[in-house]
Amino acid sequence: MSTGVRIALVMNLLPFLFSPALIRSDPNMVPLRTFKIRENVTYDCINIYKQPGLEHPLLQNHKIQMKPSFARHELKNQTDNTKTYKNKMGCPHGTVPILRNSKEYITNAQLFAEKYVYPLSGDSPGTHIAGVKSQNGPYHGVEASFSIHNINIERDQASYAQLYVGSGLNNKVNFIQAGWMINPSLFGDGDVWSYGFWKGENGKGCYNTACPGFVQVSQEVPIAQPLDQPHEHLLHYSIHQDKQTGNWWITKLILNAPNIDVGYWPKELFNLIGTGANMVGVGGAVQASHQGSSPPMGNGKFPTGDRKESAMFANIEVLNSNYEQRRIDSFPMEKLLDSPKCYGIRTDKVKLLDFTFNYGGPGGNSCGV
Repeated sequence: MSTGVRIALVMNLLPFLFSPALIRSDPNMVPLRTFKIRENVTYDCINIYKQPGLEHPLLQNHKIQMKPSFARHELKNQTDNTKTYKNKMGCPHGTVPILRNSKEYITNAQLFAEKYVYPLSGDSPGTHIAGVKSQNGPYHGVEASFSIHNINIERDQASYAQLYVGSGLNNKVNFIQAGWMINPSLFGDGDVWSYGFWKGENGKGCYNTACPGFVQVSQEVPIAQPLDQPHEHLLHYSIHQDKQTGNWWITKLILNAPNIDVGYWPKELFNLIGTGANMVGVGGAVQASHQGSSPPMGNGKFPTGDRKESAMFANIEVLNSNYEQRRIDSFPMEKLLDSPKCYGIRTDKVKLLDFTFNYGGPGGNSCGV
């Protein structure tokens, strides 16, 4: 197996190794406001300068960047204009929403981080992928629109769709990924959640704000939240490196509404992607149960090429070494599919103006390892 494929598999495996590690707010900090959006899902509005992410030792002298130095384009007039995005939360000025969690989950996050072993030289048992990637960096970002699907996932399985950037050198990797996930062992339910994950210098990193590192900036949209908007069938994310600061931002682009810069992973966390990432990619991935049964990917159906019948990624673009936005297929691109018995990918539906592919499958008991 080539090093590039190994890195891609590693990127898809790492989040599951941290499955019990949930995001939190400091239980000793009194929030200015609290939002309970459902049972066991509560967000605290925490002073932006006292949020958990800034407790990372590499961020002792970090100055918060309130917004990117350049704005992403907005999505306009692609569907019915009457469909609007309504935020569930709106923290007061100077505070940000942090998902509340118990001391038990905080402890689990620390234990899993300490025991974590990075399997760069090996395969990722039980992990299967379907997507595309390019290793012709340096790149400064990737963005895509991808469909959201609420499928049935068993307690010890996970299924997600993600975009990522990363670099590897001498068996070490820096990477960032974000998207949506169904992971009952992580979030405690079978719902679709947005998420972000990072791995940085000295092999450290984790989900969302489970441990210090990610800096939440948006007062309205946390990095991890249930995706149950009435008309939210597509997620459009951008992961991009700020040209002035080197920080890696995650921006949520919303149809017919202003973009939301959720937050960023500070440049101080990384030692291999300070001047850009060697690899970018997008796609779906799953993690099988301990018994070997693989869950559905995408919408649980093999791709037909029909956007209405298949899970899809569209508008896949990258920022090149000059911060110019280009289609991903403008660069040498590799298609990733390691279990054609259970999942598929179709890249034949390529539009004139954007690059689109369909992916997914039902999973099963004979998907391989």
